[in-house]
Amino acid sequence: MKAEVPLLSASGVTRRYGARIGCADVGFDLWPGEVLGIVGESGSGKSTLLSCLAGQQRPDAGRILYDGADVLAMPEAARRRLARSDWAYVHQNPRDGLRMGISAGGNVGERLMGVGARRYGTIRDSAIDWLGRVEIAAERIDDRPSGFSGGMQQRLQIARNLVTGPRLVFMDEPTGGLDVSVQARLLDLLRGLVRDLGLSAVIVTHDLAVVRLLADRLMVMKSGRVVETGLTDQVLDDPQHAYTQLLVSSVLQV
Repeated sequence: MKAEVPLLSASGVTRRYGARIGCADVGFDLWPGEVLGIVGESGSGKSTLLSCLAGQQRPDAGRILYDGADVLAMPEAARRRLARSDWAYVHQNPRDGLRMGISAGGNVGERLMGVGARRYGTIRDSAIDWLGRVEIAAERIDDRPSGFSGGMQQRLQIARNLVTGPRLVFMDEPTGGLDVSVQARLLDLLRGLVRDLGLSAVIVTHDLAVVRLLADRLMVMKSGRVVETGLTDQVLDDPQHAYTQLLVSSVLQV
């Protein structure tokens, strides 16, 4: 029987920009079905780390394993296939993750076509199904995202990313820039999808309410380094590091 391995494993991940450290010597294991939250103030290195994990930047040092395979040693074509199938990336600004010039249904269908779907009827049916899951009415399937509100655009980006059944989702401030009521609905949606689909996820956010609701475990970053990690409720309810204590008490504006 094959021993279970972490779905995503990082060790010694380091990225520098000249003399400035983006992230340094970061390591963790993410298990199937687990959600990891990464928090810290602006410039803490959390977005740099996410970018390295998701293959958008190459770290200067370290290893990143996906299901036991060395991601950094993969040929570029294999990494692109991984990004189209097993992985998904939800941007803070949904416009960065959508094709604004094509319809809502086209955005969802394009991702399916990227993994080999070819039958128009099947693709359209899947698009309608996923629009419904993210609370977008079926009659908006032929509308372009530019006519949607920010919250609807974010829900459409989520549908586009999840339609192919990825195992791992990277999320960069998924509720950033939305008003409080829209954030609450989107968080409820994300929590339901993560639970129902058994997704693993890495979520970067400055909002501690987001990680408390969504994340099983939490990493706190400062100046590119991890200063505290543990179960989310444990870290937020009994922070040990002085910086985490400041974050929790909202002394720092993050």
